[in-house]
Amino acid sequence: MITRIVGVPLIAGISFELIKFAGKNRSRGWVRALMWPGLKLQLLTTREPDLQQLEVAIASLQAVLELETPGQLSAEDLVGVEVVA
Repeated sequence: MITRIVGVPLIAGISFELIKFAGKNRSRGWVRALMWPGLKLQLLTTREPDLQQLEVAIASLQAVLELETPGQLSAEDLVGVEVVA
C-alpha cells in the first residue's frame, strides 16, 4: 500500500515530464520512434466522432462562449452559473 502511495505520484510526475519533453522534441527521429507505438495504439482505441457527437460538441462550445464573452453579460446574468476548473 505504501509503495502505491509513493509510487503513483512519482510515476505520474516522470510520465508528465517525458510527455512534455517528447512534445518539445518531436522533430527528432529517435523521439518519433519512441512515440510511434503509442500513436498506433491510439488509432486502435479511438475513432472519429459521428455527426451527432459533433453537433452536441458545437452546441456546448457555443453555450460556453456565450457565457464567457467578456462584457456581454452582467454580474446578475452570471448568478448561479457553475464554474468547473
